[in-house]
Amino acid sequence: MGISPIGWLHTLGSLPAIPLAAYMLAKHGRITPASKAGRAYFWFMLLGVLTVYPIAHQPVSKLAATVTLATLLVGYGIALARPAARFWTYVQTIALSLSVFLLMVPTVSETLRRLPVSHPLAQDPKAPLLLGVLGALLLALVIGVPLQLLALYRQHRRALAATP
Repeated sequence: MGISPIGWLHTLGSLPAIPLAAYMLAKHGRITPASKAGRAYFWFMLLGVLTVYPIAHQPVSKLAATVTLATLLVGYGIALARPAARFWTYVQTIALSLSVFLLMVPTVSETLRRLPVSHPLAQDPKAPLLLGVLGALLLALVIGVPLQLLALYRQHRRALAATP
């Protein structure tokens, strides 16, 4: 399992984004850019995304990195700009949830296709285990994002009702 130094930087640099995302999703129901965890998530994701380019062997890897970078920059750009319209909070939530999904797809794929070293759990990209896990991730995204948006909507309604 020969990994280059930049490969190690990519792997070890992006790994902390996973528990940070899990923490924010569990605590806040979404990625929260203004929190300490949110700021750390941004930097670890940025490191992970930028280090894909020199190590990617497939064009699809560079495309996925570019889409991930775009979702990250959109989500955090909205946080920096702080637009007044509630609509932008929804866009931010969708973008950052997509960034988590795009982080998890290669993480799961690489993990299942490389570990254990002597006999990986998934022998190829079409292995049933890998396809099942990727399907579960997609299902979590498809169900999770609307639930996040509904929670944001309800939160906004409660805030309006509490205002005299």
